[in-house]
Amino acid sequence: MITSFEETRPACRFHSFALHSNSIFWSNLCKHPVDGFSAGLVDEKNIFEWNVTIIGPPDTLYEGGFFNAIMSFPQNYPNSPPTVRFTSDMWHPNVYSDGRVCISILHPPGDDPSGYELASERWTPVHTVESIMLSIISMLSGPNDESPANVEAAKEWREKRHEFKKKVSRCVRKSQEML
Repeated sequence: MITSFEETRPACRFHSFALHSNSIFWSNLCKHPVDGFSAGLVDEKNIFEWNVTIIGPPDTLYEGGFFNAIMSFPQNYPNSPPTVRFTSDMWHPNVYSDGRVCISILHPPGDDPSGYELASERWTPVHTVESIMLSIISMLSGPNDESPANVEAAKEWREKRHEFKKKVSRCVRKSQEML
C-alpha cells in the first residue's frame, strides 16, 4: 500500500521517461517512415499501444501479406521491452498460438534462465521500434526452429515443408482479404 506521495515518484519518473521516449520514437517514425512496416496509435491518447502492419518480405513465404499486430510498451520502457502480438493469423515457429512474437530482443534484459540466449542478444534500451520491426521482418525471412514458440509450426517447417507453405499461404491470403 502506498502511504505517501514520495513512494509514487520513482514510478512517475519511469512513466514520464517512457512517455517521452515513445513520443520521440513516434515523431521520428512519422517523419521518416521505414520500408517493410507501418505504425499508428491504437488510441491517440495512449502512446503506449501501437497498431503495426508488417509487410511480408519479398522472396519469402510471407511475401504479399499485410500482417497486423499490436505493440504494447510497458510503463518502464525503455528499460523493459515492449511486447508484439500479431492480430492477423500467423503460422510461424517463432510466434505463439496467441500471436505473441518470440524473438531474443523482446526478452527481458539479463541472463537467459534457460541458457539458450546470450545477454547481448536480449533487450537493451538502445533498441528502437525500427530495430524491433526489422528483427520481426528478418524472423519472417528465416525462422529459428531450434527454440520455437510454436512447436507444431517448427516441426512442420522441418519435416513437412509443403504443409507449412500451404498454411502460410492461407495466412497471406487472409491478410490480403482484411485490407
